[in-house]
Amino acid sequence: MPPFDGRFEGGATAQSIALDRLQRKIVCCRLCPRLVAWREEVAAVKVRRFKDQKYWGRPVPSFGAADASLIVVGLAPAAHGANRTGRMFTGDRSGEWLYEALFRYGFADRPVSVDRKDGLALRNCCITAAIHCAPPANKPAAEELRNCRAYLCGELDLLAAKRVVLALGKIAFESFLAAWVQTGGGLPARPKPVFRHGGEWRLTPGLVLMASYHPSQQNTQTGRLTRRMFHGIFHRARRILEMR
Repeated sequence: MPPFDGRFEGGATAQSIALDRLQRKIVCCRLCPRLVAWREEVAAVKVRRFKDQKYWGRPVPSFGAADASLIVVGLAPAAHGANRTGRMFTGDRSGEWLYEALFRYGFADRPVSVDRKDGLALRNCCITAAIHCAPPANKPAAEELRNCRAYLCGELDLLAAKRVVLALGKIAFESFLAAWVQTGGGLPARPKPVFRHGGEWRLTPGLVLMASYHPSQQNTQTGRLTRRMFHGIFHRARRILEMR
């Protein structure tokens, strides 16, 4: 079994133990041959700027607080980001945007994450993804998304304190909705959840789904997503969580 040092904070509770057990299953997963081959090839060949670093090269586990009220759902590990560092949204430009926003609104104890062992801790927040392996060209196949959905379903069952789910990008949004329905959740008839930046839907009296453009360079460098827009999403999430 690959080394795994735990990803969920909250002490040795039954919930955190179960979440860590699920992450161990994720780290060992080899269900998708194309993804296994790609993540391992990237880890072996590397790129020049990271040639002296040891890549994680395995499925990247979720991490955060076992009693998180905010769940952030991303797309997938970046080939030379999380596939290298072993932590979601760590080691690439998307992560720079995300952790800056999480810190600013009180969901992380620092604004920068460079490595899975750098000591960063999430506060009342959990980060997961639609798929846990780096896909070629950042485009997972439908079958690969279905294979990984069982893990997201398991997390949704265990993260019982969730009050806001924030989906970053359309694939993450649709993957969450599929997992939510699969675990017995219902969808509001009106307005029907259709991805749009700033979208907000109340799925149950105690759970709100929010949507944002993904902080990928394709979005941030073109101005489709600005820092003000992105931070506005986290400001709104914080306001929802402060409501009684």
